[in-house]
Amino acid sequence: MSRHTASAVLIGLAQSAALLLSSSSVATGQQESARAIRLPAPRRDGPLSLEAALRARHSTRAFTRDSLGLSDAAQLLWAAQGVNREAGGRTAPSAGATYPLEIILLAGRVRDLPAGAYRYRPATHDLVLTRSGDVREELVAAALRQTWAADAALFIVFAAVFERTAARYGPRAERYVPMEVGHAAQNVYLQAAALDLGTTFQGAFNDTSVTRVLGLAPGERPLGLMPVGRPR
Repeated sequence: MSRHTASAVLIGLAQSAALLLSSSSVATGQQESARAIRLPAPRRDGPLSLEAALRARHSTRAFTRDSLGLSDAAQLLWAAQGVNREAGGRTAPSAGATYPLEIILLAGRVRDLPAGAYRYRPATHDLVLTRSGDVREELVAAALRQTWAADAALFIVFAAVFERTAARYGPRAERYVPMEVGHAAQNVYLQAAALDLGTTFQGAFNDTSVTRVLGLAPGERPLGLMPVGRPR
């Protein structure tokens, strides 16, 4: 085989491989969209003023066993990391718009939503199931057995890919990403207050166990849990 022919064969193989990878990526995206659960549109105004929500905000560690609506979950997710303007900006500020946060909804008692772990996709305001079944007890065990949280109807979980921010800001990402979690968590606190719900932020947990329970991807680090329910 001549050098020219060999080169042509190699180029052809490379093009075929690229086409297969591209087709696989498109197929995966189409499958995810097919599985996606559309969420109710977020409410952009409400009866409670910001000042009233700030006054009502507090940490809750006792919940009833009431279910929450899918609209409640949708509103909390939007508050945490939803898109709030046409340019794609989000409800919480992000250093350089690098958006390292990943939001996981752990549903236990949410009406019209089967129990399971779901990844929130801000751009399309929808959910993709990552693990079926009620795993709240597993998450509570991973959070150093803070058993009071087991009665929460759902959990909002914050994880982050630090590399997204580090690619632009280097080691400062270790400071910027936790700042961003703080902004997003306060949004959830205030939204919960506006919905007459209770929550608190949990930072005490075993990282490895939480990663396993939620099936986080390599490079995703869990940073905080927020159990949410009706205050008791």
